[in-house]
Amino acid sequence: MDVTVRKPLPDPQNKAQFVEAMFDRIAPRYDLLNRLLTLRLDQGWRRRAIALAQIDPGDIVLDLGCGTGDLCELAAAAGGRVVGVDPSAGMLAGMRERGIEAQPLRADASRIPVADASASVVLSGFALRNFVSIEAVFAEITRVVQPGGRIVLLEVDQPSFAPLRYLHGLHFNTIVPVVGRLLSDAEAYRYLPESTVYLPPENEMRALMTSFGWTDIRKQPLFGGVAQILSARR
Repeated sequence: MDVTVRKPLPDPQNKAQFVEAMFDRIAPRYDLLNRLLTLRLDQGWRRRAIALAQIDPGDIVLDLGCGTGDLCELAAAAGGRVVGVDPSAGMLAGMRERGIEAQPLRADASRIPVADASASVVLSGFALRNFVSIEAVFAEITRVVQPGGRIVLLEVDQPSFAPLRYLHGLHFNTIVPVVGRLLSDAEAYRYLPESTVYLPPENEMRALMTSFGWTDIRKQPLFGGVAQILSARR
């Protein structure tokens, strides 16, 4: 009998290398899968995140874990001077191919090679759970954002309404891996739903942000709680 052995999630020592290699592999079909698996809802969520960021012309915007540049594109359209930060060369290549008006910067979000207080807005879309240390990333964000700056984080979440939570779990944990295996990469689309375990509970997340001096912390549920936007000010 053929038994498929499920690999455990990567430990902290191997996570950065694992995530970088994974996103390099799935970069060619990443946008297609995003649209398909969210029924294009992800586009509206990103537009809402940009609206909350209140980007003004001339704002310096860093998009951490920028992928192929969806948030970068919207931030640039709002007038921001955008830097897309990602460790995956494949994802940054995809952003270049799309012709997005953003400077690609291959770097880890916990070690961003930019000057202190050089950014007015930091964005991140569905990348928080892929960072090795969320605390280290927040320390770096706090370093690079000027006083009065904003942060807007778009991430997955879990609905509180039980029937919707069941349907969301069925989609996220069953349908997503199957479609990912058929159209892209089996290991990657198994990891992506399971990686939600890396996200701290809301109270811990708020406490972490507060400890770094962030204020006006707000959470906006999306589509009944299947996703969320966290925003705050420096």
